[in-house]
Amino acid sequence: MAHPLKQNCTNDDGLCALQSFSHTNYSTTKMMFRNNLKIAWRSLLKNKVTGFINIAGLAIGMAVTIMIGLWIHDELTYNNIHDNYDHLAQLLIHQTVSEKTRTGYAIAQPSAPALRENFGSDFEHVSMASWNYEHLITLGDKSLRPEGMHVQPEFPMMFSLEMLAGSQRDGLKDPDAILLSESLAIALFGKSSDDYRNLLGKSLRIDSRDDLKVTGIYRDLPRNSRLRNAKFYITWEHFLKHNDWARESTDNWGNHSYQLFAQKKENSDFATINEKIKDIEKEHNEVGKPELFFHPMSKWHLYSDFKNGENAGGRIQFVWLFGIIGVFVLLLACINFMNLSTARSEKRAKEVGIRKTIGSLRGQLIGQFLSESLLVSFLSMFLSIALVQISLDAFNEMANKSITMPWSEPVFWAALVGFVVVTGLLAGSYPAFYLSSFRPLKVLKGTFRSGRWSSVPRQVLVTLQFTVSVALIIGTIVVFQQIEHAKNRPVGYEREGMIQFFCSVELYDKYDLVRDNMIKAKGVEEFCWASSPLTNVWSNNTSFSWEGKDPEAQFSFGSVSVAPTFGKTVGWEVIAGRDFSEEFATDSASFVLNEAAVEQIGIPLDEIVGKTITWNKTPNKVIGVVRNLIMESPYTPIKPTIFFQNDNWLSVYVAKLTPGVPVQEALSNIEAVHKRLDPATPFEFEFVDEAYNEKFIGEERIGKLARVFAFLAIFISCLGLFGLSAYVAEQRTKEIGIRKVLGASVANLWAMQSKNFVVLVLLSCLIAAPIAWHYLDGWLADYEYRIDLSWKVFAWAGVLSLAVTLLTVSFQSVKAALANPVKSLRSE
Repeated sequence: MAHPLKQNCTNDDGLCALQSFSHTNYSTTKMMFRNNLKIAWRSLLKNKVTGFINIAGLAIGMAVTIMIGLWIHDELTYNNIHDNYDHLAQLLIHQTVSEKTRTGYAIAQPSAPALRENFGSDFEHVSMASWNYEHLITLGDKSLRPEGMHVQPEFPMMFSLEMLAGSQRDGLKDPDAILLSESLAIALFGKSSDDYRNLLGKSLRIDSRDDLKVTGIYRDLPRNSRLRNAKFYITWEHFLKHNDWARESTDNWGNHSYQLFAQKKENSDFATINEKIKDIEKEHNEVGKPELFFHPMSKWHLYSDFKNGENAGGRIQFVWLFGIIGVFVLLLACINFMNLSTARSEKRAKEVGIRKTIGSLRGQLIGQFLSESLLVSFLSMFLSIALVQISLDAFNEMANKSITMPWSEPVFWAALVGFVVVTGLLAGSYPAFYLSSFRPLKVLKGTFRSGRWSSVPRQVLVTLQFTVSVALIIGTIVVFQQIEHAKNRPVGYEREGMIQFFCSVELYDKYDLVRDNMIKAKGVEEFCWASSPLTNVWSNNTSFSWEGKDPEAQFSFGSVSVAPTFGKTVGWEVIAGRDFSEEFATDSASFVLNEAAVEQIGIPLDEIVGKTITWNKTPNKVIGVVRNLIMESPYTPIKPTIFFQNDNWLSVYVAKLTPGVPVQEALSNIEAVHKRLDPATPFEFEFVDEAYNEKFIGEERIGKLARVFAFLAIFISCLGLFGLSAYVAEQRTKEIGIRKVLGASVANLWAMQSKNFVVLVLLSCLIAAPIAWHYLDGWLADYEYRIDLSWKVFAWAGVLSLAVTLLTVSFQSVKAALANPVKSLRSE
């Protein structure tokens, strides 16, 4: 019967021959590929232990890399849900004090009209915004305290809010309008509100004083958006209406208490805009030598840190860190495959010799061995996907993410297949070229030996594995120590048994009544108010002057208004002068400074009390100095802060619980008082110590992830070590038998087999130590308050690595040493 391709051939025999050759070549390639896979599968079944180690190691390495890849993708796509992502920016300010430049997000109100009037051709929209904070929203008998912002009408269009009902453009044109997120609308009106258009025009009461009209419902923003916590937006006019201090500062360039966002036009760029606008505040206010600039949205998340006026990166360092860790963890798994494949070279030598003798080319042998590694890689891929899916919830909780597997994305599958192929080729390349290089004559004559230098590449790879593992161990220890160091830093006030909660509008002008009732409640030892919570400073001001102040020097101070009983409540330590007191009416025109403020002013501690500091042309007498209070980041220097009394700034209530009274009982009593005085507002509080501990969450998450990845790296390395030690024990079975017959003890045999691995690990420690020191010292340099790297960290990492190594190899070593020598020598 004629070949199918030749049946239609008539005149063009050359073409038919070419078609026949092409078909034959394709069939041969297909058959060879199928045979290679069959041989690879049989090899896996024959060497079950080695196959399991290779598949398990690669699967874990691939799972770690996939999870890190998903995490990095989430970080790199932060905020890009907004359509104007490349055109949005926030206005920031550099202020230079005593030759140190600080960068802040708080802007003066006049900045917005100045930008619109003088640089309108560069911007599509400019919007002022308040900070995101809680408000009481009431609908009938339902009360909630979601977070929201006051913004100007352009804001919804700038940030491309996806409107489910209402309009972006007109949603906030009415001064009494409110835009609700979908989740808040459901919480208020119920899940039966399928058609959100029916909610438009509904009335809500906010902060127990105003009725606002729902003019729009927008879809909630995802977790990887900076605005995700804002569940509603209210007009800027409403903000000014109810905040005298804000209304009075519309023309005040010295009051930096607000946010400003802008959307540039298509033909503009922020670098050029920044050159134009940098001095617009300096023309009106020279205090602090202010320099304004726009920080693009693309840099908000990953490049948010500034040091002395220059961008110092931010979370991008963790993106690089985890990216490198992912590559190294996968490399460790590939090294296992390389080591175990080359270690068993003598067992594959005859196979290679026979194949070459009957005509196999080296390229065909390379194809065979690469087919084995690709098969292992694909099997590992399926296991790794299962591992990722199983551990994704725990990973999300640890990383504070909401990452999902993008099953429906073709790009994901294409990247996954490409990743698997690259991994397979990387893992199988060295074994393939090494095994295919054997000379058939030596192999078949029985004179082939691996040689004394054949183990050197394996030793180098094992050393590389443990160098990475030891470096990760050192890194996790240092991160843990830095976090604990910052946690143990004296904060200057009592954290235990302290709660704080926001002052509702209903209680704003009833402080004396609130305090009297709270003090009478069982479980409250002391009570006060403040303009900022104990764990933050909400206001900074520069309009301070004093006798002897250098006219050219510019200073900024944190400004916190407090009740006379604040110091008594929080337990601060007065180190000079006295505390505020209700007995002195003049204290309303007095200041208490922290140590950092005294240092910045430059007057000695024993002379500062009694001095006069003028603020906004009003003289205030310094009556006392207190120990520094850590109210902001525990990793940075204490902010110079001035405490004063002005009950128009009342924002937060602070209560000190009575020791010995059960906490739940005390909280119930406080809640009862709150409900009696303000029935409409839910009582929501936070423990001060918990609020303070939240400052460490970012570093703690990074530390936890680093510990997990370090553990997996060590586990993968130990898997390979276990396989190698099993192979070495198998190769030295007869030698061990002879030594045992000649009187060697189990301890001698164990030491003999473990010695080489211990040497390699010690070498890894010596290599890892300077590398880890270099990078960790650079990481710690970003913290003003930091630990010093100690040699003990490196010693503990080395001891831990040696212990893990000995534990891993001892099983095979002791097993071989305990074996009956008769069995291993009877063939002799």
